[in-house]
Amino acid sequence: MDQLGIVANISQNIARRGANILNVDIYIDFDNGSPVFYSRSEFSFDPLQWPRDVMEEDFAEIAHIFKAQKSLVRVPECDENLKMAVLASWQDHCLVDLLHRWQEGELPAQIGAVISNHSRGPNTHVVRFLERHGIPYHYLPTTKSDKREGEIVELVKDTDFLVLARYMQVLSSTFLRSYGKDIINIHHGLLPSFKGANPYRQAYQAGVKLIGATSHFVTEELDDGPIIEQMVDRVSHRDTLTTFAMKSENLEKQCLAKAIKYYCEKRIVRYSGNKTIVFG
Repeated sequence: MDQLGIVANISQNIARRGANILNVDIYIDFDNGSPVFYSRSEFSFDPLQWPRDVMEEDFAEIAHIFKAQKSLVRVPECDENLKMAVLASWQDHCLVDLLHRWQEGELPAQIGAVISNHSRGPNTHVVRFLERHGIPYHYLPTTKSDKREGEIVELVKDTDFLVLARYMQVLSSTFLRSYGKDIINIHHGLLPSFKGANPYRQAYQAGVKLIGATSHFVTEELDDGPIIEQMVDRVSHRDTLTTFAMKSENLEKQCLAKAIKYYCEKRIVRYSGNKTIVFG
């Protein structure tokens, strides 16, 4: 809940430890009765003056004083990157893009495994890349009656979150409850439009002039989870279904990468049911 003195208290705590504030982002939600305060601060500090465990205690104390729901601290130089697993089907564009960005150090995450229901031979670009970097690749063919969800849960149990990089299977509520952690999906189109199967064709046949991609959290309701990022581009009557899909794929790659980066940097806060705050 919003109260007087929160920003001052955080700033004073940072200053007394000899740290320098680089950025502060604040949002106050007035839509549900009592205003709720959300904040994210970035600062530089000397770890000798402000050890990691002391920092955690300092912010936990502030959270206790103001009865905050939670306080998250991330120190990139000290904390291990979050570990993710990537699920993909036959389309490679998002998977290949994520692997390239990860190799270039653009994604602050560890890749624990890549799982697919589509076969990739040992000499394919993706499999060779994964072998070169010591990332396990698991091929689990699925059927309508057997989605191999129990095996997937076992393979990803030590990850911090999952990424669906165009994984063309609907995860059951049983799977979501068994895994129990966040799952990020990428969807063509500006949800809630064009949900479900064949979104490219749906949008193309609808004659839209503005296409998009949406990254969102997965919930039991198909394509209805809290939205993290959305991106748009223009199309025209001159676009074929092929060029339409190519433009859409480019948006999907960028939109998914942004969502993963935001998540790993703890920039995302879920609030008010199905909404998210994404701090810049």
